[in-house]
Amino acid sequence: MRKSSAARVRTAVLILLTATAIMLLCTYAAYTGLPYLYSLLGAEPAPYWRQAIFATVFFILFVGCVGAISSLMSKRHMIVWDTIQDAMRRIAKGDFSVSIDLPMDEKDRLGTIVSNVNQMAVELGALEKMRQEFISNVSHEIQSPLTSIQGFAKAIKQENLSPEARLRYITIIETESERLSKISDNLLKLTSLESKHHPFEQIPYRLDKQLRNVVLASEPKWLEKKLDMEVELEPLAVRADRDLMSQVWINLLSNAIKFTPEGGTIRIGLSAGEGRARVSVADTGIGLTEEDRLHVLERFYKADKSRTSSGGGSGLGLSIVQKIVEMHGGEISVESRLGEGTVFLVTLPLEVQEPDA
Repeated sequence: MRKSSAARVRTAVLILLTATAIMLLCTYAAYTGLPYLYSLLGAEPAPYWRQAIFATVFFILFVGCVGAISSLMSKRHMIVWDTIQDAMRRIAKGDFSVSIDLPMDEKDRLGTIVSNVNQMAVELGALEKMRQEFISNVSHEIQSPLTSIQGFAKAIKQENLSPEARLRYITIIETESERLSKISDNLLKLTSLESKHHPFEQIPYRLDKQLRNVVLASEPKWLEKKLDMEVELEPLAVRADRDLMSQVWINLLSNAIKFTPEGGTIRIGLSAGEGRARVSVADTGIGLTEEDRLHVLERFYKADKSRTSSGGGSGLGLSIVQKIVEMHGGEISVESRLGEGTVFLVTLPLEVQEPDA
């Protein structure tokens, strides 16, 4: 606001000084030029005629100077506005490589507009790149199970196929169909979360109780793999959407169980620090390479594509987790070493008010 007021003051002063300079120049021109003109004509008009002629000449010179300057400034502004309009037309047609560079003397007046246009082009370009990658990834993810379903459906038509092979092919078709359905569900869920119209009701509740319930609900899975489950939870409360956060913990724990070999260990921790609840889900599984760790939260990214595909993964689960955590003002990070295990750390704002449950 202050910068805008200062700019207006500078503009007003500049206009006043310019007008004064023009008036002085016109006065000087009329004052010195008319006597010379009278001497050339050999005539000296009466005093009142001299004043009238002086005023007329002054007016003509003043209007002429103002008109000439206005015309020059108008042409300069038209060039700038034409440049901006051309850039907007290119952006509208999908050309996001636009970048406008103004002359130095125009940057103060039109700099904000040009800066916004350039920034818009950059952001739209990034969105277009994301859109193309998204379409490519979705096409690939859907095509893979469809190809399997199509291939094994044709194989079932063989008359000499044994009952065992037929049953195995039917099982594969069923598995791939479930995988395709899961991809569709996750895409719809992620789209809903990103649309900002997803039902989102935050209430205060005990996070430690929720985590304990998730661990107990998944007990058959980790007992089947003979995993040791170490749980250390402080009694802490958060304000969040209980159902959405439950999806976060189920996803992280399911991944830990899935990628931890038989006889391994999973550790679930909850502690407070710097006004935030810190939830850690650590495993002694296969771990991630540094490159995989940096990209594992990206949508459709799979650290081990062959393994994940066979396990029914869609590469969207952790993207959904990250989106839900960010919706609650939280953060998620990943630490991992190949062959040693992975730790997912989620931080959420603590709830000061003690909840009922």
